[in-house]
Amino acid sequence: MGWVAVLEPRRAGRVASLSVTPECRAELQELSDTTALDEHVASISWGVVAGGQLVEHGCTGTLHDHLPADERAVYRIASMTKSFTAAVVLALRDEGVWQLDDPVARHAPELGSVSGPAGSPPITLRHLLSMTSGLATDDAWADRHLDITAEEIDGIYAAGPTFAHLPDTAYEYSNLGFGMIGRAVLRATGSRVQQHITSRLLQPLGMVDTTWVRPEHEHWARPHRWRDGELVRDWPTPIGDGEIAPMGGLWSTVADLAKWIAWLDSANSLPHQPASDGLSAASRREMQRAHTYIGVTTVAGRSCPAGYGFGLNVRDEPSLGKVVAHAGGLPGYGSNMRWLAGRGVGAIALGNTTYAPMGVLTMRMLDVLLAHGHAPATPVPAGPHWAAAAHRLVALLNEWSDGDAAALFDDNVDLDDALVRRRAEAGRLIAAHGPLHIVELRPAAATRGDIVVQGTGATFTIGLELSPLPGAPVQFYEIDC
Repeated sequence: MGWVAVLEPRRAGRVASLSVTPECRAELQELSDTTALDEHVASISWGVVAGGQLVEHGCTGTLHDHLPADERAVYRIASMTKSFTAAVVLALRDEGVWQLDDPVARHAPELGSVSGPAGSPPITLRHLLSMTSGLATDDAWADRHLDITAEEIDGIYAAGPTFAHLPDTAYEYSNLGFGMIGRAVLRATGSRVQQHITSRLLQPLGMVDTTWVRPEHEHWARPHRWRDGELVRDWPTPIGDGEIAPMGGLWSTVADLAKWIAWLDSANSLPHQPASDGLSAASRREMQRAHTYIGVTTVAGRSCPAGYGFGLNVRDEPSLGKVVAHAGGLPGYGSNMRWLAGRGVGAIALGNTTYAPMGVLTMRMLDVLLAHGHAPATPVPAGPHWAAAAHRLVALLNEWSDGDAAALFDDNVDLDDALVRRRAEAGRLIAAHGPLHIVELRPAAATRGDIVVQGTGATFTIGLELSPLPGAPVQFYEIDC
């Protein structure tokens, strides 16, 4: 009989000054405990990110010898590694080392033998990053070959791997493709992508427990699988670093991954950050934009359109909005990170049972955070032109002046509905509601949104859009009362 894990629920703990409510924290812990029991996960370490910090942590089960699965317990994060590799590729692009549409063989000539069926274009870095190379999905094979040697993989490249699609025609998840990226980085820079990730990303971000090899200390989660009705150790010992490790070789912790999520998502809410912190905000946003349409996918029982960015998945969730995520799975491990784009809120779950469905857990964690009011709406700052136009429009409606109208509106406004008619409409509006004042500005973008106004009665809205011409004149407004 193999080694059997004992599931021991542990109380969730606060990690930073910000926190969720006790009721919310209890629900999150219950989700973890239930997931571990139902899905036979040896241990789970989970965390909540808010305001750029890890604000809550909890765990179910223990690592071994009753060591706690705390926020610094190390798990293998598998394909979550792809986001780190993608960040390095973009950093090198930004530095002028290459362009994403370069054929990969331009930088690693030995990859020239990897070509699709007749009529295929050359495989580019963009194809590999966005899962459109056409290379056949290879999870089962790749998960047992992270440590493949250069000589062994060169034989595969030379023989010509199998393709599922023509390149640049369809989404097809390829781990081997990220191995090819690793080779291109090595040839273009003289250093392995692993070294770039460590020096450019892990060290500057203070991700001190994230490594390419199994920790030397004992605070790491041993791999397990569910077999014949019991949890047993997954043998052999986890394989080490190798040629396709850029697709899934990293080990990490909830505490470190909270820093990674916060750094990636800060680019959505702070768009003008300098590139001095490893990768520009623009390139981080590029990672989180869908470049390949995957289709309608289902997570935690909910279906919605999904796409693949660069090393990250993107979902358009009806209740949560734009959600960015990536899962990881290897023999003995399952992991997921997921966050609400631009809203500073995310969830992490790491488990040590083969392919543990941590993505379902993180999705349900976000649902709980939303239900308890811990997932604020995406902030949209009012552009200065739009805010000024909103005040000028309300003033105009209160006391119409043809000169003020001509100065505020673009020429299409008079053509769409003559100013004389608009002046009469404004007069009827004020007669019915009294002088208006602005209650709230609700921008949807820098140049459009709703103005919430009130007179002597209930509030109502005025939709306002600016034109793209210099000076941003008003091209459209609509009163909804």
